[in-house]
Amino acid sequence: MTGPSEPRGERFSDDGPRGGRSGDAGRFSGGERPRDDRGRPERGERPGRRADGPREGRFGADRRGGVRRPARPPVDLPRHVAYQAIAAVHRDDAYANLVLPAMLRDEGLTGRDAAFATELTYGTLRHTGTLDAIITDAAGRDVQRIDPPVRDALRLGTYQILHTRVPAHAAVSSTVDLVRIVGPGATGFANAVLREVAGRDSDGWVAKLAPSEETDPIGHLALAYSHPQWIVRAFAEALGGDLRETARLLIEDNERPPVHLCARPGLADPVALADEVGGAPGAFSPYAVYLSGGAPGELAAVADGRAHVQDEGSQLVANALAVAPLDGPDGRWLDLCAGPGGKAGLLGALAAERGARLTAVEVAEHRARLVAQATRGLPVTVVNTDGRTVGADPKLPEGHFDRVLVDAPCTGLGSLRRRPESRWRRQPSDLPPLTRLQRELLTAALRAVRPGGLVAYVTCSPHTVETHVTVTEASRRCGFPVDFVDARPLLPAGMPGLGDGPTVQLWPQRHGTDAMFLAVLRRG
Repeated sequence: MTGPSEPRGERFSDDGPRGGRSGDAGRFSGGERPRDDRGRPERGERPGRRADGPREGRFGADRRGGVRRPARPPVDLPRHVAYQAIAAVHRDDAYANLVLPAMLRDEGLTGRDAAFATELTYGTLRHTGTLDAIITDAAGRDVQRIDPPVRDALRLGTYQILHTRVPAHAAVSSTVDLVRIVGPGATGFANAVLREVAGRDSDGWVAKLAPSEETDPIGHLALAYSHPQWIVRAFAEALGGDLRETARLLIEDNERPPVHLCARPGLADPVALADEVGGAPGAFSPYAVYLSGGAPGELAAVADGRAHVQDEGSQLVANALAVAPLDGPDGRWLDLCAGPGGKAGLLGALAAERGARLTAVEVAEHRARLVAQATRGLPVTVVNTDGRTVGADPKLPEGHFDRVLVDAPCTGLGSLRRRPESRWRRQPSDLPPLTRLQRELLTAALRAVRPGGLVAYVTCSPHTVETHVTVTEASRRCGFPVDFVDARPLLPAGMPGLGDGPTVQLWPQRHGTDAMFLAVLRRG
């Protein structure tokens, strides 16, 4: 779900408003330069190039045959890439997990340089709310009145000062160099703001700016751990009002999560896969493998379909549907919201072992193609249609399927650690249309399943409106008798913190997974 684009209007620098478009990534003294499709200047701004005069290679060689001279790029490449990724997120509503890997490849960044660029990008995006409050105070003006390119550079510099081991003087100097490129008139302003930021550490800024923990605990947590207040409030409610555990969840949201692989049953053994990729078997899912880093898409096991990237929590809730006891036939499975195909890949592999077949439904054509790609070679039929058409679409007859998964579209509040920009894009106004869709899809799933069959309702959100309220309302309105199945025994024995049942809520701070919700229903 994308958020609002930058408003057009006046641009602000260190000396007040300037005319122009707020979506531009920078100004040059000789006028604005054309930009490519990622917001980079086509000429003159990339590290190792001069804005005018002979074009140079990355190490200063004149491409027209001049003498090779030492040249210091105005900004080192990892910081430049991080800035471009952050700017693309805020300017173009891009997603960091999509644009950053492409930028790293384009610039040839690997190893420590790629890791540094990744840390700067994701860390800055996670902490944007608190960084903006600090910059507002240090600048003496609302952060929204600062020219967007300069604003993103200041966010990047402030993150380095407060949250990395980069020396403050180096963070200030490198950020001013960056501002010299993207907002040349604002270098003095940026230098002054960052020096003010460097006057306190992170705890000192929180102590100055956060509301009182006693009188406004939600506001305090929101600023201290950089989450919107409405999300903090929703988390606290889902955790029964336990603010200490809410703080633990917010801290976990701000940590870099490990990459999880799913070793597809029948195609890969998780222990052998862990040895192959230099990882470790997961703590709970029988198919999970943890990676410490790297590019999982480049692994042979992922390329040849023996494994796929999938959070361990997603593996657990999909597997719960497959292992739930079921009387009667068990050969017709349905994934009603299958895109982009992670859960369909796992269910398809399990279906192959048990002689079953999975129908995978996806309403968006491009996502349906992803599902087909993810399930190639498995007993899966992909149907490009709206899952709510059960009974009207001959491919989705009523009372036909034995097991049905509803991995419903949701706010995604349970995966904020993996999608750092989402916490700032989502709004409470997103909930009514989403919860209505969730109820309609769950009702369709209950129509699709046969009497005695099972439906698993899953969301990657702990918000009670998307979990308990949706399930209760849909089961009450569906027109069929519905029983809740206790989901706790469907998860691995010994998992802590599963609550009182019959539904289950997983948590990053308890289980190391995304905050997946699971309810299992049996149609009477």
